[in-house]
Amino acid sequence: MYTSKLNQVLNQEEILSFMKRFSFATIISGDDEVPQASHLPFTITYKNGEILLHGHFARANKQWKNIETQKVLVIFSEPHAYISTSHYNNRESVPTWNYYAVHAYGDCKIIHDKSAVLDALEDMINFYEPEYKNQWDTLTGNFKDKMLQGIVAFTVTVTNLQASQKLSQNKTIEEQQRIIDSLTSSKDTNAKITGDYMKANLEKKS
Repeated sequence: MYTSKLNQVLNQEEILSFMKRFSFATIISGDDEVPQASHLPFTITYKNGEILLHGHFARANKQWKNIETQKVLVIFSEPHAYISTSHYNNRESVPTWNYYAVHAYGDCKIIHDKSAVLDALEDMINFYEPEYKNQWDTLTGNFKDKMLQGIVAFTVTVTNLQASQKLSQNKTIEEQQRIIDSLTSSKDTNAKITGDYMKANLEKKS
């Protein structure tokens, strides 16, 4: 991913926090030089110095077939917002788009052990809807077995992590503040969150 030094994020704790917040991501691999992509929920763990991404494909999704033979890319994105030139001091300016994105490259491993697949699925339940766990625990083994047969669980061990936080850092504090005020007062959720990240970034540097 192209990332200028001005927008590069190097703090791993901050990046992991972003990935966990926006954990519905896109996993990309190749099949005979044709890109394949799936949009999936992930859980993220940091263990023994390694970042691990856990997810599962529907078994009918053939992307899993050759995913262990190559590097994969998982993209975590959002928020993003259009930035109008009306916020700038210089009239000779162009509009742009602010965003935060993380690219995680890594090696994928299919999970074959049934108990490990079940553990991964329950970890996902606990992350996304812990209240559902009580209902899940009451479901029959037959139902769970059928569900497990319909998915292919995997883990990606991250080997390269890149993060870009393009938040108008090249503008004056006055201009950034005008953008923040506009975004945080917007009715658009993406714009609001982008404004919040801009505000936090500005406060961090003040």
